[in-house]
Amino acid sequence: MEFELVAIIGVLLVVAASTLAPKIGVASPLLLVALGFGISLLPMVEPIVIPPELILAGILPPLLYAAAVDTPVMEFRRDLATISVFSVVLVAITAVAVGLIGVALVPGMPLGVGIALGAVISPTDAVATSIVRRAGVSKRIVTILQGESMFNDASALVLLRAAVASIGIGVSFLDVAGQFVWAVVGALLIGGFLGWLNLVVRGRIHQVSANVALSLVIPFAAYLPAEAVGASGLVAAVVAGLVTGYGTPARMGAQVRIAERSVWKTIELILESAVFLMVGLELPTLAADTGNTGLRLPALLALLLGTVVMALRTGMVAWSVWELARRYQRAESGRERISQIQAKLDAGNTLGADFPKTGGPIRRRRGQSHPKPARDRVGQWQRMLDRRRADLDYLAAERLGWPEGTILVWAGMRGAVTIAAAQTLPADVPYRSLVILVATMVAVGTLLLQGLTLPPLTKRLGLADNGPATDPAQWDALQAELDAAALTALVNSGNEQAAAVVERLKARLDRSDADAEDQRAGIAALSELRLTVIEAQRSKLLDLRSVGSYPSAMMDDALAQLDAAQIGLELRQQYLE
Repeated sequence: MEFELVAIIGVLLVVAASTLAPKIGVASPLLLVALGFGISLLPMVEPIVIPPELILAGILPPLLYAAAVDTPVMEFRRDLATISVFSVVLVAITAVAVGLIGVALVPGMPLGVGIALGAVISPTDAVATSIVRRAGVSKRIVTILQGESMFNDASALVLLRAAVASIGIGVSFLDVAGQFVWAVVGALLIGGFLGWLNLVVRGRIHQVSANVALSLVIPFAAYLPAEAVGASGLVAAVVAGLVTGYGTPARMGAQVRIAERSVWKTIELILESAVFLMVGLELPTLAADTGNTGLRLPALLALLLGTVVMALRTGMVAWSVWELARRYQRAESGRERISQIQAKLDAGNTLGADFPKTGGPIRRRRGQSHPKPARDRVGQWQRMLDRRRADLDYLAAERLGWPEGTILVWAGMRGAVTIAAAQTLPADVPYRSLVILVATMVAVGTLLLQGLTLPPLTKRLGLADNGPATDPAQWDALQAELDAAALTALVNSGNEQAAAVVERLKARLDRSDADAEDQRAGIAALSELRLTVIEAQRSKLLDLRSVGSYPSAMMDDALAQLDAAQIGLELRQQYLE
């Protein structure tokens, strides 16, 4: 009964915080931390200790999976270099710098313990990114921060394991590098395979409830085998989510996708909120577990190390913004070359075309004795040109300057992953209580300081997205391409037949003596034609998405409209039957 009561109270607190937070102008995660801390101070509440495995293995895999499914893959690809720098290089630099400072300031602290402390406070938190998303910043900033927070956990946990292993026995740089490479490569292989298998199996299951139920086990199906072979289970869950999110519209029906989205949004809300609630509940217990150190030393260390972490992040973001500006200038210089290649394609000449290095050459497949027909070669070149042109348009429309860089710095909050990772330290590690308390203070401090000030800072810098979500001109252009695809589908299916069906339906509806059976037959025939149109439009939409011709948010809106129209037609057909 106690567990049931805790679950009921937890869900009620989540709903209350989600409802009240927008009204009082406070992010719901911060409100949940405060609620959890207040509850933990009640006399009837015993000291609470949250098992770190509950967060690392029970909550984070589905949360990261859900975030990855919603991540726009095209934008993720375009900023993969920046995301990699933040999630790997910055984590390593931060961990080593914090380790050296810790050894210098704390007498007798081993370097391995110092680097372990740096490893747990270096990654930004995927759950904390929800605060950034609600602040209304640009989609590109959200994608970079979300991608960083999804992948930097692997870097931090590998460094943490190596640092702990080095205490007393020593671990070489090659050992750490080998562990990291396998953690990433193994996770990519396992996560990619599970994501593909998920699409194949669920694509054959047409019962909506059973299909959605199967999706609930995918994050753990990717996490567990990856951890069993020494790879990163969290990265495996992320990769499975990216593969699933990209392939779902082409593999699964509209009803399945809409139901799955609703279920996972609810799960994401509960789990995300539960993490912050648990952080607040555990604060008094962590404060009491200081041993003989007291609170002064942990507080000073947390303040100093938090400042160092912020300074290192500022330097890395400044360099990245500068590098992205150089990349944009180099890319812009290639527009003329793209125009020249386009002219060759328009003339039907592909043999002399020299595509820019970023696109890569068209290679002959193994076993293919003859080159592809000229039409296929032109289509491949044209697709690469369209994608490259779309990339340039994206870089021009979503350029990052010092205001965006400021948000990237200030949004680098720590959260529950930092606290949970610190608690995984073995009990015999020196200064364990100090590491846990410093990590907790850094996590909670950044959540409170940066989380409370991020929305007003965003508005002050003029980055709050208060304008229309969709550009009307772009939306009209997208609809024109979808309409053209629909017309082509009707023509290919027999334009005379389609016109005959429409005319026959009009005649039947105009006849007052038409019986119900005759009208139902006409409506059913028209519904079939409309489903053909929707399928053609969806196929065109997915093709445009793979090229990146339009913003991902706009593509999602258009896909949602097609899904809604298809579900309405299918329900009408069921009624007629």
